[in-house]
Amino acid sequence: MTAPVSDNPLLQTEGLPKFDRIRAEHVEPAIRDLLARLNADFDALEREVQPTWKGTVERLSTLTEPLGLAWGVVNHLMGVQNSPELRQAHSAVEGDVVESFMRIGQSAPLYRAYKALREGSEWKGLEEAQRRVVEASIRDMELSGVGLEGEARERFQVIERELAELSTRFANNVIDSTKAWSMTLTQREEVDGLPPSALAMAAQAAKQGLAEGAPAPTPEAGPWRITLDAPSFGPFMEHSRRPELREKVYRAYITRASTGEVDNNPLIERILSLRGEKARLLGYGSFAEVSLAAKMAPGVQAVEQLLGELRGAARSRAQGELDELTAFARRKTGNASLELKLWDTAFWAERLREERYAYTDEELRPYFALPRVLEGLFDTAKRLFGVTVRAADGEVPVWDESVRFFRMADESGKDIAAFYLDPYSRPATKRGGAWMNGALDRKRQLDGSLRLPVAYLVCNATPPVGGKSALLTFREVETLFHEFGHGLQHMLTRVDYPEAAGINNVEWDAVELPSQFMENWCFHEETLSRLARHVDTGEPLPRALQEKIRAGRIYRAASMTLRQVYFATLDLELHHRYQAGGVAETQKRVAQDNTVLAPLPEDRFLCSFTHIFAGGYAAGYYSYKWAEVLSADAFSAFEEAGLADARALEKTGRRFRDTVLALGGSRHPLVVFQEFRGRAPSTQPLLKQTGLLDSQPRA
Repeated sequence: MTAPVSDNPLLQTEGLPKFDRIRAEHVEPAIRDLLARLNADFDALEREVQPTWKGTVERLSTLTEPLGLAWGVVNHLMGVQNSPELRQAHSAVEGDVVESFMRIGQSAPLYRAYKALREGSEWKGLEEAQRRVVEASIRDMELSGVGLEGEARERFQVIERELAELSTRFANNVIDSTKAWSMTLTQREEVDGLPPSALAMAAQAAKQGLAEGAPAPTPEAGPWRITLDAPSFGPFMEHSRRPELREKVYRAYITRASTGEVDNNPLIERILSLRGEKARLLGYGSFAEVSLAAKMAPGVQAVEQLLGELRGAARSRAQGELDELTAFARRKTGNASLELKLWDTAFWAERLREERYAYTDEELRPYFALPRVLEGLFDTAKRLFGVTVRAADGEVPVWDESVRFFRMADESGKDIAAFYLDPYSRPATKRGGAWMNGALDRKRQLDGSLRLPVAYLVCNATPPVGGKSALLTFREVETLFHEFGHGLQHMLTRVDYPEAAGINNVEWDAVELPSQFMENWCFHEETLSRLARHVDTGEPLPRALQEKIRAGRIYRAASMTLRQVYFATLDLELHHRYQAGGVAETQKRVAQDNTVLAPLPEDRFLCSFTHIFAGGYAAGYYSYKWAEVLSADAFSAFEEAGLADARALEKTGRRFRDTVLALGGSRHPLVVFQEFRGRAPSTQPLLKQTGLLDSQPRA
């Protein structure tokens, strides 16, 4: 039974979503109602569009926003509260939503109006942000097929609709296959090596599906359930002393969504084929060229040059890291002929790190209780950017009881933004990874009032066990800082036009700059001292451990760099030179030059590579490394100012806020970067930060 449209919480246009009231049955009637309104309003716009800012941009924004907001909420819930009912409702209307937005992107009257606006008398009087919005709109419409006619136009629309459906199916298959596999262990020796936190989590997971009346699992006696969800998979691969069990888990992980009803192999072939056809219809040689047309990188050659530079710096050193790890494992096992397998590297890398830096992830966890980490994170934002964050739990409805709500104020105490934080893994309903999305964009309303930006910050950290505070790994702390960096760019924008506010209209390969920049503060002495305190004693993280964390930052940095270069190169190859039917062969060929331990023949990690097949990173995975160059260089400005000089950090932080965080998509990212840094970006700070300036492996 569907709810009456008048009572539908998805149709509200004021305030934040009513997550306590929204149900799957609201989706279809609300979206169909909004689609009908949008289509009627857009008919009128096409008939009478005026080539002015008010007559095109403002009017289009006003009539598309209700559907955009509602559809944004539905997509958000698909990621954090997935259910069969929601999927069905989403699927029922997704094609029509795609079609409506495609119609706007291919509207000849609107396109002509934008071009006339660019050439008209009003153009010189527009702000730079407004001109950037118009230029981007013209470019995006051209990439949306506005110039196509007849059969080509119809075919393009069919492709776009099918690609949207395939993307959703791909993501759902990954969620389902991750959720479907688990390994239950019952003997204590089977969990040998697993730390207390992993045992507690595995015992908690084992409670699901237990027969009624069965004794409750305990961390000490089990049973223990291991899953492919990151907080379970990662610690098991790093700590399990049973190589045959690590192999079993690893093989399951790299073959997710590759067989049976959730097989993504045919979807990959179809997606690549359709993207290639789409590119040809638009007059491009490949989908990679389409992707890069709207990015900061000037072309495929520039991306390949960056990846080549990083590969050259990392490859031989990564081989040295593997040789070193093999020698260490041979010494520890007494087996002089031991050859490491793919499921061994995480385990032995963790043992070598423990020996070299004399600390373990588990040793650090008690120092990273989530409440304290948040205090430290918010304190860092206050010191650098002059903003204050306060808890506002209970002020707005949320989609899960673990979700928190916060408000952000400027130096004068005036509220300027807000955000939701969804911190924990929920493998049954929430997709893996971490992300930031906008709930509301900053906008100067037609009545002159200002709508404040609101962000969704979503992580998949280890959830609390036994009613205590969640204890994070250091990597989970870095992830939290990363997503908060995205959130800062969304929330501290000073652009009043939503089309260029926050991360909107920022070239995709520059979007990771603030997020990766924020990760650097996890290693900063004063910041680390503030956020790392023992959950029971309140003692700060010992200085010796802090120094080891910083020293360990470049541990196996070449291997990590080469891994990212491998993913980025494979993504580019698939979207630039791909021939039908050759996914596995392409992966094998790219792996030869970009890995030091070849993937297994049955490796199908591409089947769960949602970034490029169900996210925004198609022919754009290189963006992480491109933006890492920018973020390392940006952080080097703080190093030059003096990391121990509070006044200098404040001054540099305000400059970063006033440029990178405030200007959003109102200017080209290279211009914004140069305004902050005073020069063009350099790769040297990144190579220095990761210990790769000398490409020779350490003796």
